[in-house]
Amino acid sequence: MPCSVVIGGGAVGTAIAQSLQMAGLTVSLIDPCDTQKPASWGNAGHIAIEQIAPLASLATLKGLPRRFFSAHGGVSLPVSALPQWLPFSLRFLAAARPDRWAAGRAALSALMALAMPAWERYAAQLGQPGLLRAEGHFIVWSDPAAAARGRRNWLEADCGTAYFREASAEEYTQLRMLTVKPVAGAIRCIGSGQIADLDLFASAARAAFVAAGGVTIRAQAARLAREAGRVRVELASGRHLDADHVIVAAGVASRPLLEGLGHSVPMIAERGYHVQFSAEHWPHGLPPVVFEEDATIVTRFQDVVRASSYLEFNRPKAPADSRKWDRIEAVTKEWGLPVAPRLSTWVGSRPTLPDYLPAIGKSRMADNLYYAFGHQHLGLTLAPVTGEVMTDLIRGSVGRVGLQPFDLERFA
Repeated sequence: MPCSVVIGGGAVGTAIAQSLQMAGLTVSLIDPCDTQKPASWGNAGHIAIEQIAPLASLATLKGLPRRFFSAHGGVSLPVSALPQWLPFSLRFLAAARPDRWAAGRAALSALMALAMPAWERYAAQLGQPGLLRAEGHFIVWSDPAAAARGRRNWLEADCGTAYFREASAEEYTQLRMLTVKPVAGAIRCIGSGQIADLDLFASAARAAFVAAGGVTIRAQAARLAREAGRVRVELASGRHLDADHVIVAAGVASRPLLEGLGHSVPMIAERGYHVQFSAEHWPHGLPPVVFEEDATIVTRFQDVVRASSYLEFNRPKAPADSRKWDRIEAVTKEWGLPVAPRLSTWVGSRPTLPDYLPAIGKSRMADNLYYAFGHQHLGLTLAPVTGEVMTDLIRGSVGRVGLQPFDLERFA
């Protein structure tokens, strides 16, 4: 029976391992089990199928000055990380050309169209059909001018299989009861979703994989060793693993593994921050709320409310900037949200490539090497469909979506 090794214990790696196991392969999942949770488990829990346009665009560049952290925006370029974000920025500028952006949008849109059905299948496989809440999300503004601009942009935007509508009178009442600041505008996305609880998802995904016969190896993949046209995985402990298929899905840790074989992987750690609060006074069943002027999304899980923000382009292991946690908390206080007290904080690295498309495909460096990483803000959203697409690729089945735009060789 063919055997596969998946490197990476986040949402993408776990979904790939589960999909391959369900397809009849023997699968081992290498999960370093770091004390720091990966971005998969630290995000806002948002299934963002409406985000079909890559962020590498002229529109992003135009709005960038007012979005910097120094201007109370959500984008941070630390001076200490200049060697990381400067070359990334140059590639970003190239990817933002209208022709490249349009091609990227078409590719991402095709993949995102499959995301929600794949999530429904995945949640059923995990035995947790209530894990996925396909109830959309809200976007709100306090400034009338910002509300007019934002409402117009979202209502006129092509959001793939999702769409936006004006919030109803009842929804306006619910949102205004949530805040002390005036709600000058509010819209609701129809078609997006939320994971009910990320800790539950993580435990359910790992348990279902093991129950299906999968093996989890708690170890760090140190390098990929190539011999006779194939690779084997060398663990930090010195142990070697041979497999018919080696799939690199390790987020930001994918870069050194693949660059060690000669691939060009211009990926950066786009770090996000969150603060968690008691959920005692937050309404049950309220979908996630995006406070767009403050670049902050607030989500209730089972027992906590999580406020998330920031695009900090940095090194994966750089010290956290505590000012960002303080500012997130300040946003919740300015809006008067019922979220005290602060319970915990987190910072994690989204694996982001300069064109804001993931890397999904088969390596040309070895006959048995595959990869799936670089999902930026969409790792949780695209995890199940990435698992299905990777299974198709390995089994030689007809693909559900063309993978050429996601080929890592685009950076060669």
